[in-house]
Parts: sequence; C-alpha cells; structure tokens
Amino acid sequence: MAHTVVFSPQAPAPIGPYSQAIRAGGTVYVSGQIALDPATGQLVGDGDVAAETHQVMRNLQAVLTAAGLSMRHIVKCSIFVQDLGNFGLINDIYGSYFDADYAPARETVEVSRLPKDVQVEISCVAVEA
Repeated sequence: MAHTVVFSPQAPAPIGPYSQAIRAGGTVYVSGQIALDPATGQLVGDGDVAAETHQVMRNLQAVLTAAGLSMRHIVKCSIFVQDLGNFGLINDIYGSYFDADYAPARETVEVSRLPKDVQVEISCVAVEA
C-alpha cells in the first residue's frame, strides 16, 4: 500500500529520522508530539506540565489539520508521561480537546525518560470518515 508524508509548518519539525505523520489509505498515523513551539523549536512550559500538555495537543491538531482531519477523526491515542502523579491534570487537559461522544481509545504509560526530558508525549491514529 502506498503511503504519503503529512507535514505541517504549524507543528514542530521532526527532531529525528521520522515524519510528523504518515497517511496510508484512509488512516493517518501521527508521530509522538512533545511540547515544542513550532516557530522556535524550543520547549514550552518551563517545567509546567499543564502548559506542556496544551502545546502537545495543539501540535497534534496542527498535524491533523494538515492531513485534512480534526480531533474527531482520532480513534486511538498513546500517552507517555514521566510521572503518573500528573495523570489527573494531563487527563483533564487532554479530555478538554475531545467531545465526550467521540473520545478515542487510549493508553497512558509512565516512562523513565522522554525526548528533551519533557513530561508528556502523545501520538495518535486518525481515520477519515
């Protein structure tokens, strides 16, 4: 199956050998997003997990928009956190980006370290209607 790269200048450029997203058929696989400001490439939030989470969600939205999709098209998210003690706050912010009737499947996993020592990274899979 052929696939195409999805790129948005409104989301951070990849910091390694990967694409922001790949479209394969009607499915878009969005790489893990961290709290980088797309304009500067600098980490947002200065250690504030709430600010990081909002930036991650905005970055996901930007990539989906470039693919012609929205948050309502997401069917699955993977959330990686450095400290599950922040789960409640991250969960509340994450949830504010979804209509409760269209909340995707997901998992949340605590990990020992994330790129650039961020506190949260989120990837997703979206499907065209």
